[in-house]
Amino acid sequence: EKEILNTKDVDNDVQKNVNEDLKSNILVQNGEDLKEDDELKLGDFDDTFTWSAEVLAAQGKKVDQFSLDDIDWLSRLKQGLEKTRKGFVTDLLDKLGDDPLTPEVLDDLETLLLRADAGVSATDQILDSLRTKLNEEVVEASEGLRFLKEQLVNVLEKPIKDSGVDLLSPKKGCLNIWMLVGVNGVGKTTTLGKLASVAKRSGFSAMIAAADTFRAAAVQQVKVWGERTGVEVIANESKNADPASIVFDAIGASKSKNIDLLLVDTAGRLQTKNNLMEELKKIRKIIDKLAPQANVESLLVLDSSQGQNGLRQALAFADSADLTGVILTKLDGSSRGGVAMAVASEAQLPVRFIGAGEKIRDLRPFNSFEFIEALLTNR
Repeated sequence: EKEILNTKDVDNDVQKNVNEDLKSNILVQNGEDLKEDDELKLGDFDDTFTWSAEVLAAQGKKVDQFSLDDIDWLSRLKQGLEKTRKGFVTDLLDKLGDDPLTPEVLDDLETLLLRADAGVSATDQILDSLRTKLNEEVVEASEGLRFLKEQLVNVLEKPIKDSGVDLLSPKKGCLNIWMLVGVNGVGKTTTLGKLASVAKRSGFSAMIAAADTFRAAAVQQVKVWGERTGVEVIANESKNADPASIVFDAIGASKSKNIDLLLVDTAGRLQTKNNLMEELKKIRKIIDKLAPQANVESLLVLDSSQGQNGLRQALAFADSADLTGVILTKLDGSSRGGVAMAVASEAQLPVRFIGAGEKIRDLRPFNSFEFIEALLTNR
C-alpha cells in the first residue's frame, strides 16, 4: 500500500540516507550523454529534493532505487502544479486550521474543489465520503487532509483500474498503435514527439504517421520531432494529402520493420466539424482492417488550462473517437489542475500521461499518488 505522506511523520531513514548515497547512485545511473537542452542535472539537496525522495519512499522505493529522472520529474510536477496549489492548498490549510473538521469547513472545501475545476461529480463523491467519516468520528485536521488525499487518489484511480491497465505502455511482440486526437492548440504534435522520446528511452522502437494534413506546418513540425528523437516519420507533404492513406503506408512500414509503437498525429478538430470527425472514423477503419491484432489506443490530448471546457471536449470526443484515455498537457501554466479529477469522474476516462513543461522529458506516465501529493503539499 502506498503511504499517504504526512509531513509530521517524515521517514527518518530517508532523511538520513538521502544525501551522499543517493547522490552517488544517481550519478552512476545517469552517466550516459544527453543532448544539451535535455541534460538532467543534480540540484541542491533542498526541501523539494527531500520531498521528492519522501514521495518515492512512500511508494515502497528504497534509496538505491531512486534515479535522477524520478527526482527531476517530481520536482517539475510539484513546480508545475504551483498555480493550482496556490489557489487551493493555501486556502485549504487556512480553512482546516488545527481544529477538528466541522460541516462548515467541508462546505468551504466544496467551493475550493469546484474552483480548482475538479468537477461536480468528483466533488460530490469526495464530500460525501468526508461527511460520512465526520458523522462517525471526530476528525482532526491532519487526519482530514490524509483522508482527503486518499479520496482524491481513489477518484483518479477508478477509471485506471476499470480499464485493467495500470500503466499504459506498448506491448512487446506485436504492433501498438496510439492515435492522438484533440482540438487545435492543445499541444498534440508536441506531445506526440515527447511520447516518441519516452518510447525510445524505455527500449521500444517507434514510428510516427504525420496524418495531420490540414495544418500547413504540422508535417514539418512532426519531422523536426522525428529528427530530435531519432524516430522515422511517414508523411506526404503534397497539398490535400489523404490522412487515411498516410496511416495505411505507416502501418505497412511498421509491420515490415517490426516496429513496437506507431504514433498517429491527427488534425486538430472541433467536435462540431462533422467532416473532420468522419476523417477520424476513416482512419480508425483503416487501422482495424490492416492491423486487426494491434493494440489500439485513442488518446485525447487536453490543455489543462482549459478546465471545464476541456472536460466538455472529452465528453464530446468520447462518443465519436472511441477514446481510451487522456493526456493532460500544460499543467505548468494552469491553475486548473483539478480538471484531472473531472476527467476521471465525469468522462470516466483514465489519465494516462501528464505534461508539466516544454522540454522533451516533461511528459511522464500518470501516477495518481504522485499527482495528489504534488497538488496538496504545503512545502
